Amino acid sequence: MKLTIHELLDAMWQDYLALTPDAKPIHQLFTDLNQGTVVNDHIALRTFNLDQVCLDKIARPFLDAGYQPVDDYQFPAKKLYAKYYQHNDDTLPKVFISELKVEELPGHCQGIIKMLVDQVSEESVNQQGFCYSGRPWHISQEQYQMLASDSEYASWVAAHGFRPNHFTVSINHLRFNQAHSHPDIQSVNQLLLDKGYAMNTSGGLIKGSPDVLLEQSSTLAKEVPVNFTDGTLTIPGCYYEFALRYPMPNGQLYQGFVAASADKIFESTDVVPQGK
Repeated sequence: MKLTIHELLDAMWQDYLALTPDAKPIHQLFTDLNQGTVVNDHIALRTFNLDQVCLDKIARPFLDAGYQPVDDYQFPAKKLYAKYYQHNDDTLPKVFISELKVEELPGHCQGIIKMLVDQVSEESVNQQGFCYSGRPWHISQEQYQMLASDSEYASWVAAHGFRPNHFTVSINHLRFNQAHSHPDIQSVNQLLLDKGYAMNTSGGLIKGSPDVLLEQSSTLAKEVPVNFTDGTLTIPGCYYEFALRYPMPNGQLYQGFVAASADKIFESTDVVPQGK
């Protein structure tokens, strides 16, 4: 039975919660403080640029639900390409999908990734729920570590498979006081720090600025146990992001992304955060 877009997004949220121990208490914290619904700004997904599981195939269920591609981005240092998609129903979150340029990795890493992807059936990729289906292949700890030595992104996808990498609280929709004005990103970050949550400081605690019309921050992914063919490792799962958007000259809020900021947000799942 085909899911509605709301059912699909809810299923993705439930899958995400299982890999993000901080997400449920943070969402509850904001729900308790907020004067309205906690709104999700965007969801992010990761994949490889191999034909069987490329970005366009991950995007298919969203396109079928009425989403449209809006813009694309390059991340040369991380060997990534990304697109974001938006629905004409602005209550639905944007969807940001990135893919790793496998051909730019060392040969031994390319071989591991191709071996993994060859285990994926076309039938499974065509399922509506593939984007939150988890890991569809067998992988050893050694293969994971080999990928991690060259690309944290590659090892994350190899370990966790296909599922939301993060959800994002829209700070613009938070109302923490009776004046119904949204908090700034500094106060959101301080609230989280005061509660003991570890934050991504790569490129600074706040990525972006009002000048680029977008400010972002994120927690660091907490480690979760993951089973491999030869045992269990505790590695970073998913993280929670927070975004504050600023109005463009026409008065409408900027809806895009800033590549320089997103580049640092990706590091929220690094085993050893760069903290630069």
